[in-house]
Parts: sequence; structure tokens; C-alpha cells
Amino acid sequence: MNDTGFATNSKQIALVPAYEPEEIMIDLLGQLKDKGLEVIVVDDGSGADYSDLFKRAEDCGTVLVHPQNMGKGCAIKTGLKYIYENYEAPYTVVTVDADGQHKIDDVVRVCERAGLEPDALVLGSRKFNGKVPLRSRFGNTVTRFVFRISSGKKVYDTQTGLRAFSDKLISRLMEIDGERYEYEMNMLMQFSRDNIPILEEWIETVYIDDNSSTHFDTIRDSWKIYKEILKFSGASLISFCVDYSLYCLLNAVTGQLLFSNVAARIVSATVNYTLNRKMVFKSKAPVLKSVLQYIALAVFIIVCNSALLKLLTGIGLNKYLIKIPVELAMFLVSWSVQHLFIFRSEEKNESET
Repeated sequence: MNDTGFATNSKQIALVPAYEPEEIMIDLLGQLKDKGLEVIVVDDGSGADYSDLFKRAEDCGTVLVHPQNMGKGCAIKTGLKYIYENYEAPYTVVTVDADGQHKIDDVVRVCERAGLEPDALVLGSRKFNGKVPLRSRFGNTVTRFVFRISSGKKVYDTQTGLRAFSDKLISRLMEIDGERYEYEMNMLMQFSRDNIPILEEWIETVYIDDNSSTHFDTIRDSWKIYKEILKFSGASLISFCVDYSLYCLLNAVTGQLLFSNVAARIVSATVNYTLNRKMVFKSKAPVLKSVLQYIALAVFIIVCNSALLKLLTGIGLNKYLIKIPVELAMFLVSWSVQHLFIFRSEEKNESET
């Protein structure tokens, strides 16, 4: 028990993925050990030049080694697999970057919060105040915005490496796709889709030498991160293009606005359902059930869509231009219903029964 009156997982494990780390990592590991955390370090293929450093790291805990660089995501999953196979629940794991940019008190506080919230992922979130490298501030702002649009969830610091969670989430975390930095974003997207709580604990913003020690490749790793996010929006964009093209074509040929809108929506809805089920949500829910739910949603969207078009064109607005904002509004409704009900994680549904 702690002073809040809630039981926490007594065992705390710090997982530190490291690639070509600097001397500061040894200080970090010593502080973690002094705070009572068990330490697991993953040498992600740093090579012979760093063997002495990792040898010293063994004084603080267990060191796992990749023979070659495999990426941060792989390093985290290697550590998780080791913990899963060698530790008895309950316990709490906190991932800590090796570059010393997480204050030890923040690490402990985030880990303790996860002990109090065993069903949630707890992020050590930075407010990005003070002197922050431009690319870090800009990158997180863009990613935060795209994540909010794609997932419907609000997370302030999507790129933090300080994350804590209980043993209950380990097996799920090991199954998430991603080898490099995109793994951390995939984690947020997957947990958002599965309705696993994502909580934020504010921590101090620290950048050493303008974050010069980072191994984050701005172009390559940003593309991997945004590519995963954009899958969630791509299906809707494709469906919108199909819908809008057919709407314009049929309206030009027949002159019947209602017929054109309904026919275009039926075709685009079929395309959207297929893409969402197979590419976006990767749903394993029974096809018949999800089809019936999707049809009900599609009928509702068609009725609302057509009513809005009729109303707005009736007051003199251009029937082609007004289609775009109407579709955007219907997109938000459609996404929310699909995300929260139709294509919800099957595991999540079962856990609530």
C-alpha cells in the first residue's frame, strides 16, 4: 500500500533499450538501482567499441545483447520477452531512454502511477517548455495532431520514451508491430483502438546538447511513424474519392441529386467496409455481425448526408462544393461509430462480458 490507500505492484522493473550509449547511461542505471528498481538493459547491436560500457552495466542489472542493430522496437520487445519469461507477476515495467534525459524522480513517479493503474499505459509526458530543439517541438506537434485526428484520442506527448505498464499488458505489447521508433506510435494506436486507457503524468522536459545523442532518423523514422498513422485515414480518403467521383458523374448524367448521392454512397460504403475490416482495424469479429452493424450505420449516414445536401442546396449553395464539408462531418460520425462499436477489439469486448 502507499499513502493514497491503493495497492501497487511491489516489484518495479526498468527496461532500458540502448544503442551506442554514452557514459551517462551508467549513472542512470546506478540511480535506477539505488531507487530499488530491477534493471534490464538491451544492447541493440552497439558493437565491440561499447562492450566495456555494457560490461560495467552488468553491475546494475541484466544485460541482453542483439548481435546487430535491430531497432528500438525490437530492443523493447526483447526486454519484454525476457521479463515475461523470468519474472513472476505482479510487477510494473517502465521503459527508460539510455541518454539520461529522464529525471530519476520522474521515472519513479511514472512507474508508481502505473502500479496504481494496472489496466492502463502511463506516459511520462513533457510540456515542451523552456529550450527545446525545433525539430523535437515541431515533430511532436505534428504527430500529436495527426494522432488525435486518426484515433480520436488526445495525447500530448506521443513521442515520449518514458512509459510504464503492469504485467497485465506485457503479452499484448509483445504482439504490436514495429521494429524501430514506429513501435512506440503503434503502441498508442493499438491501445487507442482497443480502448486501453492511456494516461499522462507530467515530467520535466530535458534535452542534453540539443538532443545530439539521439539515433532518430528524421526522414526515415518519421515516415515509418506517419505511415502507420495514415493507414487509419487512408481508407476513408479512398472511399471519399470513390464516393465523390461517382456522385459527380451520376449527377451529371441523370440530374438526380438524391439518386446520385445514394448510389455513390452504396459503392463507397462497400469499399470502405472492406478496407476498414482488413487493413485498418484488422477485425476478427464475425463478418455477418459487423456487416449488419455497418449497413445500419451506412443507412443512417446516407439519410443524414442526403438531408443535409437537400437542405443546403435548397438555400442556394453549390451542390458540388457543399458535398465536401458535408462529407467531412459524416466522416467524423462514421469513424467514431466504427472505432468505438463496429470494429472494436474482440479481446476488449470479451473482457467486458
